[in-house]
Amino acid sequence: MSTKLHNNDIDKHVDTEIYDCLNLDNPKSFFLFAGAGSGKTRTLVNVLNEFKKNHGREFRLNRKRVAIITYTNAASNEIKDRLDFDPIFSVSTIHSFAWELIEPFVKDIKIWLTSNLENEILKLEDEQSRSRDLKNKTSIDRARKIESKNKRISNLENIIKFTYNPNGDNITKDSLNHSEVISIAAYFIHHKALMQELLVCKYPILLIDESQDTKKELIDAFFELQKNKNNNFSLGLFGDTMQRIYFDGKEKLEQGLPTSWVKPVKKMNHRSNKRIITLVNKIREDVDGQEQKPRTDKEEGFVRLFICSNRNDKSKTEESVCNKMSIVTKDSKWNNDDKDVMTLILEHHMAASRMGFTNFFEPLYKEEKLKTGVLDGTLSGANFFTKIILPLIEAKVKNDQFAIARIVKSESPFFKKEELLKNADQTLNIKAAKKALDNLFNLWDENSDPSLIEILQNIYKSNLFIIPNSLITIASRTNDEQKVAIEENVNSVETDDEENIDMSDKIIDAWDLALSSSFSQIRQYNMYLSEESKFGTHQGVKGLEFSRVMVILDDEESRGNGFSYDKLFGTKELSDADKKSIKADKETGIDKTKRLFYVACSRAKESLAIVAYTDFPEIVKKNAIDYGWFNEDEIIIYKK
Repeated sequence: MSTKLHNNDIDKHVDTEIYDCLNLDNPKSFFLFAGAGSGKTRTLVNVLNEFKKNHGREFRLNRKRVAIITYTNAASNEIKDRLDFDPIFSVSTIHSFAWELIEPFVKDIKIWLTSNLENEILKLEDEQSRSRDLKNKTSIDRARKIESKNKRISNLENIIKFTYNPNGDNITKDSLNHSEVISIAAYFIHHKALMQELLVCKYPILLIDESQDTKKELIDAFFELQKNKNNNFSLGLFGDTMQRIYFDGKEKLEQGLPTSWVKPVKKMNHRSNKRIITLVNKIREDVDGQEQKPRTDKEEGFVRLFICSNRNDKSKTEESVCNKMSIVTKDSKWNNDDKDVMTLILEHHMAASRMGFTNFFEPLYKEEKLKTGVLDGTLSGANFFTKIILPLIEAKVKNDQFAIARIVKSESPFFKKEELLKNADQTLNIKAAKKALDNLFNLWDENSDPSLIEILQNIYKSNLFIIPNSLITIASRTNDEQKVAIEENVNSVETDDEENIDMSDKIIDAWDLALSSSFSQIRQYNMYLSEESKFGTHQGVKGLEFSRVMVILDDEESRGNGFSYDKLFGTKELSDADKKSIKADKETGIDKTKRLFYVACSRAKESLAIVAYTDFPEIVKKNAIDYGWFNEDEIIIYKK
């Protein structure tokens, strides 16, 4: 196999190993370990271009394709471009791929939805029967959810075809949401022989990038498919379990694979300078022992650990760190524009606090069912404000009447075909929409900053836009019911008996709190989501690289959420839960934190500054040296 490789690439055999797995007469499945900066995408493209050269004509004639599942749209577009958009390669995100599989099976989808909804209703009814007060917020909301789910079951028989947009909000009656598409696809692949047959017939080769973060239920379904169809199907997983950062990925993915699987390893790191590679190797040393090698043409590079008091002025401290890094590296860009230095923070909480959208973000991020959606921009309730209301208000501020008209015409039910057909005089719809729009705009009169719940209930009453299903329960409350809901949220206390709290109740409680925030927080949240700020998180930059990186370690500001640098650096005792997990050989918060630390440090190409805020600087210094992560002359302690 001919490939274009760097002349000091010790991994050139990997491309051949993977290509051999795609032998259509003797297919093999594989897991490729590809650490940070290893050139995984280049290997994928090399292998597929070689495959196209030798098997492209055969695949076109037999209408077969190679499926490549990526984690983001950006990754998908990059791979498509590098494969010259050849139609034998189906490159898509997991949601797009899952939808393509299940879309034709309308009857089966209805059966699955009916069963799922009925189970949810039974659970809600059981909880309602045990409620002592049917007039409190929880009971009122639960009753509405039961009614809504029953209506959805009744409406299923009227649906001729389901709709779904992998990048949209999916709020119409005939649409499926993101989690449903994944769950349905996983169930069909796992349990339906016909789906397995159809999938393998069309896609005899399936390759999954960032497989460690692909949803566990789908990975398990693909494993079942591979087991049943191993004679004519090749499943290829690309990934690095040290870079698993989302909780819904499969733990220890690489362990327990069948002995027949090929397990190639890419050992070279093409991204980083030598000192940075030494650091990330040490960070993962006691996890799996995987060790990367630097390219021979790379420079030594710089790593520094700055240990700072929690009581320091953090803004001034970080500015001083940049000054010192500029001197150490002789690189003036450390002192230049924010865009020259990427500041990585542990948690989105820190960005929310620094940018001013904490009240909106925090309640949603605390709920596991909402966390991923609020981070990756797929949460329909949030998108209602970021993709419809925010552009509408920005157009109003600019007095851009064309943009206002375009948004309303595209999004408002007043201009849907079925609504227009109801009125012989269609100017009535235009007048009704204008009245509703003016009423909405009034909320911003005199430079007001309305709350999100005010905006939501205004729109619900006017029917100007379609409210997402996740917010209907709240939007439909009367004023008195809303007052009760707010009072109950304010007066509520956390309970240790989490198992007795209905998850859907907790989700509505989270939205109640988030919607009490002001609209200006949506603008800041959207700026952060759109990567227009100078801050990135350890999670958000996975797969990216930057010449200069400053990593902020600050448990006090990030507020935990399962991660703790204090525990990682030994300044905080392990919890009973941590000790219990260790005994049971289960993942701990330290394991999660170490993975995030690895991801953050491995983004740096040339120089890396780590800023650790702590009340115990000498302990951090001692352990950083004992771990073998830093030399003493690489550590600077900032006094108060």
